Amino acid sequence: MPFQTKYLFAAAMDVEPGREQVFNEVYDTEHIPMLMGVPGVVSVARFKTQELTMIIGGERRTIVVPNEPGYTALYEIESPAVLTSDAWAKAVDRGRWPGEVRPYTKNRRHVLWQRLGTGSPGK
Repeated sequence: MPFQTKYLFAAAMDVEPGREQVFNEVYDTEHIPMLMGVPGVVSVARFKTQELTMIIGGERRTIVVPNEPGYTALYEIESPAVLTSDAWAKAVDRGRWPGEVRPYTKNRRHVLWQRLGTGSPGK
């Protein structure tokens, strides 16, 4: 599915051992649905880091990025202002996330990308 907006926000993190079940349950059943209700959030997809082996310059290589978080959620958003909106602020602190999940996450990384190129909406 092609991107619909110019901005992609990533929230990546590790979760303490023994907390992965509640982390995944709350993320899928509460956190994402709440954030999808925020105006300007178009889509969300979650990913788990996998080993990467690829061919570069004719050579097979395994790429290891030290301390790369194990989980990443990618949010397609309409503008950076979504992340500072009142609706976003309320959504990220609702449900079980702030008490049962966030305290058990670590190695958190947040990145915002702006899409480039002629295929970008709003050219």
